[in-house]
Amino acid sequence: MINQRITMKSSATVTVSLPCRIRKEGKYYVSWCYPLDVFSQGETPDKALKNLEEAVSLFITSCIRRGTLERVLKDCGFVLSPKRARPLPKKRKEHEITIPLPFIIDEQLGRCQS
Repeated sequence: MINQRITMKSSATVTVSLPCRIRKEGKYYVSWCYPLDVFSQGETPDKALKNLEEAVSLFITSCIRRGTLERVLKDCGFVLSPKRARPLPKKRKEHEITIPLPFIIDEQLGRCQS
């Protein structure tokens, strides 16, 4: 008889919504996720936002993999809220990006992997 170990893996996606701004500089649009101080750019406002979403996703994923996300968020002024946070009202000319962060849940080990 062969012993087989069954490993169950599921996936979950956590989304983070962050405010951002766009401004035109020369012929390009610069996008800025000011809570994390991450910038990007594009030839159109939509492209600048799409590029910013990718940059913020890479930034957060890199922090998770290095184990520095909590420290980075604290350095950026984030605080742990004991209750569910309410969305802040948007300021004029402000946009919002939503970043999906994929995680794989290894049920055998009981821990998350990114």
